[in-house]
Amino acid sequence: MVGIVIVSHSWKIAEGIRDLAGEMAQGFTGLIAAGGLEDGSLGTDPHRIASAITEADSGDGVVILADIGSSIMSAESAIELLEEDGQKVNAVIADAPIIEGSVCAVVEAAGGGSVDSVLKCAEESREALKL
Repeated sequence: MVGIVIVSHSWKIAEGIRDLAGEMAQGFTGLIAAGGLEDGSLGTDPHRIASAITEADSGDGVVILADIGSSIMSAESAIELLEEDGQKVNAVIADAPIIEGSVCAVVEAAGGGSVDSVLKCAEESREALKL
């Protein structure tokens, strides 16, 4: 099953999105929050994100959703760290809104979707109208 990693500068945001998205696919275990720094302060840490990718990956790949700016760079660095350690990494970063994209990605992944279909679902959530 495809794993999902939620990257935010805030651990509260990452955990909250994980909780919300997890409600849409109860029992889905591949949803990992990677928010904030080790001490709970704001920021992103490529090593924490790399650990989350490893934890989320059951062998079918991982889709990463991130909030703003440096969270994307940190996610890219995390993938590079894993590759430098010799790990085969099938992880992609979605160009998607973090909340709507996470919900869609989790539902698609829980239904057995591939990395490509989970990524597509997350990215198509950009077009969802709210009103």
